[in-house]
Amino acid sequence: MSTPTSDPTTACFSVTAQVAPGVMPRVLELFAKRGLVPDRFDCRRDGSALTLDIAMHGMDLELARYIGRCMNQIFEVDCVLVSEKRYADVA
Repeated sequence: MSTPTSDPTTACFSVTAQVAPGVMPRVLELFAKRGLVPDRFDCRRDGSALTLDIAMHGMDLELARYIGRCMNQIFEVDCVLVSEKRYADVA
Protein backbone atom coordinates (compact mmCIF):
# COMPACT_ATOMS: atom_id res chain seq x y z
CA MET A 1 0.00 0.00 0.00
CA SER A 2 1.26 3.43 -0.81
CA THR A 3 1.30 6.69 1.08
CA PRO A 4 0.84 10.28 -0.10
CA THR A 5 3.49 11.45 -2.57
CA SER A 6 4.35 14.61 -4.45
CA ASP A 7 2.00 13.36 -7.19
CA PRO A 8 -0.22 16.23 -8.42
CA THR A 9 -3.42 14.20 -7.93
CA THR A 10 -6.06 14.22 -5.23
CA ALA A 11 -8.27 11.27 -4.36
CA CYS A 12 -11.83 12.39 -3.63
CA PHE A 13 -14.45 10.40 -1.73
CA SER A 14 -18.14 11.24 -1.58
CA VAL A 15 -19.97 9.12 0.98
CA THR A 16 -23.70 9.04 1.65
CA ALA A 17 -24.74 7.33 4.87
CA GLN A 18 -27.48 7.07 7.45
CA VAL A 19 -27.30 9.47 10.38
CA ALA A 20 -25.44 7.46 13.02
CA PRO A 21 -22.75 8.60 15.46
CA GLY A 22 -20.32 5.84 14.46
CA VAL A 23 -20.14 6.60 10.74
CA MET A 24 -17.58 9.42 10.87
CA PRO A 25 -15.05 7.66 13.14
CA ARG A 26 -15.35 4.42 11.17
CA VAL A 27 -14.67 6.22 7.91
CA LEU A 28 -11.73 8.18 9.37
CA GLU A 29 -10.32 4.98 10.90
CA LEU A 30 -9.65 3.67 7.38
CA PHE A 31 -7.17 6.54 6.93
CA ALA A 32 -5.82 6.59 10.48
CA LYS A 33 -4.82 2.93 10.56
CA ARG A 34 -2.65 3.63 7.51
CA GLY A 35 -1.06 6.66 9.17
CA LEU A 36 -2.91 9.07 6.87
CA VAL A 37 -4.72 12.32 7.61
CA PRO A 38 -7.10 13.56 4.90
CA ASP A 39 -6.49 17.05 3.53
CA ARG A 40 -10.21 17.78 3.73
CA PHE A 41 -13.07 16.18 5.64
CA ASP A 42 -16.49 17.76 5.39
CA CYS A 43 -19.67 16.29 6.86
CA ARG A 44 -23.20 17.57 6.34
CA ARG A 45 -26.44 16.29 7.79
CA ASP A 46 -29.58 16.63 5.72
CA GLY A 47 -32.55 15.06 7.52
CA SER A 48 -31.84 11.35 7.82
CA ALA A 49 -28.73 11.36 5.60
CA LEU A 50 -25.08 12.24 6.13
CA THR A 51 -22.87 13.34 3.26
CA LEU A 52 -19.13 13.11 3.80
CA ASP A 53 -16.70 14.66 1.33
CA ILE A 54 -13.07 13.68 1.82
CA ALA A 55 -9.96 14.69 -0.14
CA MET A 56 -6.49 13.15 0.11
CA HIS A 57 -3.72 14.76 -1.96
CA GLY A 58 -1.16 12.40 -3.48
CA MET A 59 -3.04 9.18 -2.75
CA ASP A 60 -2.58 6.37 -5.25
CA LEU A 61 -5.85 5.70 -7.10
CA GLU A 62 -5.61 1.96 -6.41
CA LEU A 63 -5.40 2.63 -2.66
CA ALA A 64 -8.26 5.14 -2.93
CA ARG A 65 -10.46 2.57 -4.64
CA TYR A 66 -9.59 -0.01 -1.97
CA ILE A 67 -10.47 2.42 0.84
CA GLY A 68 -13.70 3.26 -1.00
CA ARG A 69 -14.62 -0.44 -1.08
CA CYS A 70 -13.86 -0.66 2.65
CA MET A 71 -16.10 2.37 3.31
CA ASN A 72 -18.87 0.67 1.38
CA GLN A 73 -18.70 -2.26 3.83
CA ILE A 74 -19.62 -0.02 6.79
CA PHE A 75 -23.19 -0.95 7.78
CA GLU A 76 -24.68 2.57 7.76
CA VAL A 77 -22.99 3.63 4.50
CA ASP A 78 -25.35 3.71 1.51
CA CYS A 79 -23.10 4.88 -1.34
CA VAL A 80 -19.42 5.65 -1.94
CA LEU A 81 -18.07 7.46 -4.99
CA VAL A 82 -14.31 7.63 -5.55
CA SER A 83 -12.80 10.02 -8.06
CA GLU A 84 -9.47 11.62 -8.81
CA LYS A 85 -8.54 15.24 -9.49
CA ARG A 86 -5.45 15.84 -11.59
CA TYR A 87 -3.63 19.14 -11.60
CA ALA A 88 -1.60 20.30 -14.59
CA ASP A 89 1.98 21.35 -14.01
CA VAL A 90 2.29 25.10 -14.38
CA ALA A 91 5.69 26.24 -15.63
